[in-house]
Amino acid sequence: MEAPSMDTVYQAISALYNNPNGTEKEKASIWLGDVQKSIHSWKIADQLLQQKKDVTSCYFAAQTMRSKVQHNLSELPPEAVVSLRDSLVSHLEVCTNTNAAILTQLCLALADLALQMPSWHNCVSDLIKLFSNKNDFALLEILTVLPQEIDSSNLKLGENRREDIKAELRANSQVVTLFLKESLNSSQNSEIALKIVKCMTSWIQVKAMSIQEVPQNAVIGFSLQVLRDHNSINSLHDAASDCICAILHCLEDNNNNDEVERLLFDSISSLEESYHMAVAHEEEEKAANYARVFTELAETFLEKIIVATASGNVHFAMRSLELALVCVGHHDYEVAEITFNLWYRLSEEVYQRDYQPLIDAFKPHIERLIEALARHCQCEPDHTQLPEEGDEFFEFRMKVMELIKDVVFMVGSSAVFRQMFTALQSETSWEQMEAALFIMQAVAKNILPEEYEYVPKVVEAILSMPEESAHPAVRKTCILVLGELGEWVQRHAEWLPPALQTLLRALPDAKLAPAAAAALQNICAACRSQAAGHAAALLQAARLADSLRLPPHAAATLVRALAAALGRLPHDQLEVAMREAAAIQLLGLRELLKGERELRKGSSSDPAVWLDRLAALFRDVDAPAAPPGSNHPCMPAFKDAWPVINDIMDKYIADGRVMERACRTVRFAVRAAGKAAAELLPEFVRAFPALYAQRPHPCVLYLAAVFADALATAPAAPAALTHLLHALLPRALTLLAAPQGLRDNPDTVDDLFRLCIRYLQRLPLEFLSSGALPDVLQCSARAAALDHREANSSLMKFLTDLLRATDARTNNEQVVALANTTISTYGEELTFALLEASVIHLHSYMLSEVAEVMVELVSWQRAHGVDWLRGALARLPRAPAAPAAATDHQCWQFHAYAARTNKCKEMTRLLRDFARLYR
Repeated sequence: MEAPSMDTVYQAISALYNNPNGTEKEKASIWLGDVQKSIHSWKIADQLLQQKKDVTSCYFAAQTMRSKVQHNLSELPPEAVVSLRDSLVSHLEVCTNTNAAILTQLCLALADLALQMPSWHNCVSDLIKLFSNKNDFALLEILTVLPQEIDSSNLKLGENRREDIKAELRANSQVVTLFLKESLNSSQNSEIALKIVKCMTSWIQVKAMSIQEVPQNAVIGFSLQVLRDHNSINSLHDAASDCICAILHCLEDNNNNDEVERLLFDSISSLEESYHMAVAHEEEEKAANYARVFTELAETFLEKIIVATASGNVHFAMRSLELALVCVGHHDYEVAEITFNLWYRLSEEVYQRDYQPLIDAFKPHIERLIEALARHCQCEPDHTQLPEEGDEFFEFRMKVMELIKDVVFMVGSSAVFRQMFTALQSETSWEQMEAALFIMQAVAKNILPEEYEYVPKVVEAILSMPEESAHPAVRKTCILVLGELGEWVQRHAEWLPPALQTLLRALPDAKLAPAAAAALQNICAACRSQAAGHAAALLQAARLADSLRLPPHAAATLVRALAAALGRLPHDQLEVAMREAAAIQLLGLRELLKGERELRKGSSSDPAVWLDRLAALFRDVDAPAAPPGSNHPCMPAFKDAWPVINDIMDKYIADGRVMERACRTVRFAVRAAGKAAAELLPEFVRAFPALYAQRPHPCVLYLAAVFADALATAPAAPAALTHLLHALLPRALTLLAAPQGLRDNPDTVDDLFRLCIRYLQRLPLEFLSSGALPDVLQCSARAAALDHREANSSLMKFLTDLLRATDARTNNEQVVALANTTISTYGEELTFALLEASVIHLHSYMLSEVAEVMVELVSWQRAHGVDWLRGALARLPRAPAAPAAATDHQCWQFHAYAARTNKCKEMTRLLRDFARLYR
């Protein structure tokens, strides 16, 4: 775009911030966005800041400047970058009474510029000289954001530059500490004090401050003083808590200074009285801050506490666990939740050591923890229902359940059950009773089937509970507890009939139906053989699902319970029952095929409702193999269902959700019937390519992978499956070859390579000789850079399997020859694509699977793989030509280590470290 006039810019900014007309605002926003992207925005922003016409124009200019420095600094020649620095400094020097947001944006712009200017040596010292005694507030802000921006994902600094900057920060730490101390002593302004503490926290977090200097550090001392005073300003209290947590986190990584450790522990543990004062004065935010500090204190010393305890000693920091438990006892569950990570870490450390005296030492802490959590899980007395999913209290209770499952081994599930049963026996309110049952629900699955002292009493109490007088929330949790006791019921079959009757009676109650259906499914899955005798009752319940108005998910769960019971029926009865159970759902689908009812999600007019139930039936039936000479008992039901499913897909071809549910149903039916499903393979080969040609739904590719996996060994199946592959691949590859095709269709990438994996595993010769491989490998090289976790995982698994197909020890000669020819042709390009993706495009957590492929590539005919890696490194950017890149020596070092490693963990570490040089 051409450079706009300043008047036009001012008019657009005014329209954006002041015009009440939404249309005009949107137009202004789009136009100003285009201005910001243009090269002219550098000059425009500078002029706006010089003219200082109003706050909105200055804020727009500052935000533009920060964005341009962050993302588009390469637009400027080197000499212009120096001018830009001087301009930003001059703007900030006069920003004494400026809006805080404008100041922050300008400070961020200058900080980001300094980080991207290797030529600006000793920038920290220069900044202090430039702003000291001119604008200390701006200097505090710059010194705060500079360390924070070092690891910003928006700045591709590269590890070399980051290390240079951190070294410079460490070299200037004493100067900064002195400046902060003097600022603290010379100002009584709480806002200045807040900035000072935040600045110190930033420097601590990047480990620029030495642990040895903690005793003399005035800001850390001031932060502890703020925390001792429960009347301090909230924002300052928050910042002081952040600062102390930051120094504790650093201490955990540098835990070799006993003097500093003891000093910090004594100082922080003395804050217990301040915590109690905050609680007494109902200062919830401050109580949460103390909980954060106490939890960080315990986590800092946790390893030393455990090592000392395992040796039979008591570490002085053991009291930090008591402090964390004090916070768990706070009346607000959000304060208790702050400590959860500590208990996870404690349980993990103790579990890994597997040492009974260690478990016994921490058992009292866990008992108190569970007791306190039971109190926190109590609902409000005036509530009539349990919290629903999405509610904050519901989410908290789910976290409690996960935590208890994680730590319960330290006290024993039976002990928790006994503890909660004792609470139930006393005169308790409904919310106390429900909370005790909820804790029981968390541990019920771990109860040993041989337990006969307390579980029978609990089960009897649940089954005999009067339905009319019991609180609905208590009834619901009782039902969930019963469902978790499925394995116990399996060993005590006399309790199965009354349990099933209780759960079936609860289905008509809309508030209890989902819980009852889930409990039925759990119990029937655990007691398949015994539940088979109750199949008729379950079938009747499934038939009445719509008249009972069961929610869709509950109805599908009920069908899963039915399927689990049906699977253990005799062969002839199972065949009949499966057809009858399937017919109930097919009737609903046939009704939809007859008319043109409007699809309402979750109602009887939604084909997904009926397909989900049908899928649940085939998914959980787990039918044993048919006797010799007999048809598979699931095939008659499958043959009844297939024409209806096919018609549904034809009718709803445009609806991806319905198509996904239909493919899912066919998938479970094929899995249930096994090789017997090959009888329908010719029909599948006719239907699915036609459907995919109309609309390329990725689920069709996934289903084709299932066919290959389940049916490849059936007679005549290889030819049909090869035909299916040739029919589907061209359309998928064309879709992905389009501009942005990979990024716009990650599910297709995922399912395409799943398909290739299954064909390579089940029909390797047919796949490798199909002629499709060149296009697939070219697509693989392009897709390597796609930062979609599932898609990338499937791609890497395919490439790993392809490379392993070259192993003559596990594959026949033809397969090995074809695989070797393929790798020799595409190995070099794949090596570069994977390396480039690793260092520039992919998240670090995705590199472990890339590493597996790299190990195989480098080791393939060793000389070739090593040469390919050397060539790939030569094509990457190099420092100092590229600001974020590896040096020649670092590339040589990476090549030397990578060329000789044959372990995925080592290659993963090498890739992650190397990638940091480019980010």
